[in-house]
Amino acid sequence: MQTMQAEGLTSTYGEKTLFDNVSFTINENDRIGLIGVNGSGKTSLLNVISKRTSPERGSITTPNDYTIGYLQQQPALDPTKTIMDAIFEGDQPVFKTIREYELALDRFSNHPEDPQAMDQYTKLQAKMDQEDAWEADSRVKTILTQLKIKNVSQKVSELSGGQQQRVGVARALAADPSVTLFDEPFGAIDAITRSELQEELLTIHKTYPNKTFVFITHDIYEAFKLGTRVMIMDEGKIAQFDTPEAILKKPANDFVKRLLDTAKNQESLWG
Repeated sequence: MQTMQAEGLTSTYGEKTLFDNVSFTINENDRIGLIGVNGSGKTSLLNVISKRTSPERGSITTPNDYTIGYLQQQPALDPTKTIMDAIFEGDQPVFKTIREYELALDRFSNHPEDPQAMDQYTKLQAKMDQEDAWEADSRVKTILTQLKIKNVSQKVSELSGGQQQRVGVARALAADPSVTLFDEPFGAIDAITRSELQEELLTIHKTYPNKTFVFITHDIYEAFKLGTRVMIMDEGKIAQFDTPEAILKKPANDFVKRLLDTAKNQESLWG
């Protein structure tokens, strides 16, 4: 089982402590909702988990083959690229092979009578076999179907914000990372698209149950809906890290109680 073990993580910025002596375990197949008010340390912690920054103290231990995918709130997509090219634009050799194969397939499909197109297509089929690239290609196409993306030849510039976020999700998952980190992935999209994407991500996770997702969110409903466990942060500390059911049944402290009460008060507006 692929597990991430964090021990005694501490990070500062100038004289400000971002988080202090934080320890936790993230298991394979976890879906972790990471929630807290602004300044609670959740984004700084995600940056350390993703290795974008390093802690002053503490350590993170993972298996040697442990890999990390990352999706920021606004995915940096090249508007001139097609959806498929945007997803497979990474440096991994298998991505390059898949890009070349998709181009050859498109050319051969449009010009089946062209011997050069047929020869290139045949060579790249063999290369896909050699590099075992079919699995990655199939996985991404399955994810795209689950995200309701149909026309992979469409330009990124032609996509709505919600569609671009879907492409960002597919790109983050394309390399089959051990854990995928989502930094407020639905904060900038409308409520209907947000709900649809939440359901689509749950479907993807069920399809690939050995994968781990970690979501930063300000929305407690989203954290409880998506998370098999929820990490609640307050002033650089983990206030509680447990299942949604356990948190609702027994809040760890006054801050968690206030957070839950605020959510209940908002819910009462709808009767």
